[in-house]
Amino acid sequence: MKALQDHLILFDAECPMCRLYTQAFVDRGMLDKDGRKAYQEFPADACPLLDRQRAVNEIALVNLKTGDVTYGIESILKIVSTSYPLLRPILLFKPFLWFMRKLYAFISFNRRVIIPAPVSADTFQLQPSFRLRYRLAYLVLTWLITSAVLTAYVPLMGDLLPQGASYREYIICGGQLFFQSAIIGLAQKGKHWDYLGNMMTISLAGALLLLPILLLAPWLTLPPMVYVGCFLLVAAMMLLEHIRRTKLLGMGQLLTISWVLYRLLVLLFIFLYAAYDHV
Repeated sequence: MKALQDHLILFDAECPMCRLYTQAFVDRGMLDKDGRKAYQEFPADACPLLDRQRAVNEIALVNLKTGDVTYGIESILKIVSTSYPLLRPILLFKPFLWFMRKLYAFISFNRRVIIPAPVSADTFQLQPSFRLRYRLAYLVLTWLITSAVLTAYVPLMGDLLPQGASYREYIICGGQLFFQSAIIGLAQKGKHWDYLGNMMTISLAGALLLLPILLLAPWLTLPPMVYVGCFLLVAAMMLLEHIRRTKLLGMGQLLTISWVLYRLLVLLFIFLYAAYDHV
């Protein structure tokens, strides 16, 4: 494996994902041992060609000999194609490159809601730019995945939870987006999109925790109460994660209270509607 020499990749020290995959480049010998550095520690005058805000948004790769800089997915593909030259034709294939640019931007502009960073006085001055289209895309994708998993999971709980139409969970998950959006609009409007992104990450994480149980269900003969117990355990973990994330973002308890209240009101409505329907 050939390492990309005389290059320095600038990563976000406040982003666990960025720290992880750039360290992997070094550990696997794809970059020199000193081939990574946090952009928070990179001197402003060290590379005149570096666009510092763009480096915050898209990981930057600096050529230490020429001073040239590449950003985003191009930086990653340059490292990978140097170590694995046989992959270069695929990596530079235009449709693949276009898709990877979009995927990288989708992850990069949502990375702080996928894994949030603490808000404090020591937070670096330059922060990732906000791109509404990528946040909306993230909210829609997480809503669809969460709703689809819950729609398939609810029947496993049998008569312990009244059955509904196939679109019920989509309405419930989407409704919480609008409900919490209204609450944070009144409480902390400036953190509106950050909170919604974090909330939907919690929902997605809960769905992914239920997914293995859902996939194994056809081969298991478990009573509905077991599936209810698993669901409640995941819900409790989601609640703890919601509390943790709102603290990291410097938000109060109101959003956690409203988050729980919405779910309780929806559950009450489901049971009341089922009771009325049987009258």
